[in-house]
Amino acid sequence: SELEIIKKNISANVIFLRHALAPGVGDPENFIKEDCSTQRNLSKKGRLQARLIGNYLRSTNLQFSQILTSEWCRCIDTTKELNLGKWETFSGLNSFFEGHEKKDKVMDKLRKKLDSLGHSDLVLLVTHQVVILAQTGIAPKSGEMVLYNSITKQKSRYMVAN
Repeated sequence: SELEIIKKNISANVIFLRHALAPGVGDPENFIKEDCSTQRNLSKKGRLQARLIGNYLRSTNLQFSQILTSEWCRCIDTTKELNLGKWETFSGLNSFFEGHEKKDKVMDKLRKKLDSLGHSDLVLLVTHQVVILAQTGIAPKSGEMVLYNSITKQKSRYMVAN
């Protein structure tokens, strides 16, 4: 697959995935991390988009050593819809867009995680545009991936056609 070729070219050991379509910007003022009803959530189209991305990823031969997601519901729901197996939440992927989390704290956790990875790892990180932008300099669209080498910092964006 095209994705496998890109992964090989930059020896990516990380795939950042921005959560699927969730209409709007940011989160409501009454945002509570543990309560999905207070958050911007995936639309029907977003759920479908996540399932299509999951189908595509299963069709490649990529084996993820770990799947981590932000604690925000739209990222968790994207991860569930991908249906790629075992995953866990990781606060180093949380959004700091409107100050719900401290950017330094989130990015510090994320960088420690990235620094712990070796060449043979392949980690899928489901997160937010601000996090991916801060780490890679790329601002992905909803459902877009950024393949990333945590050692060389090489990167490439990839969007599954849907």
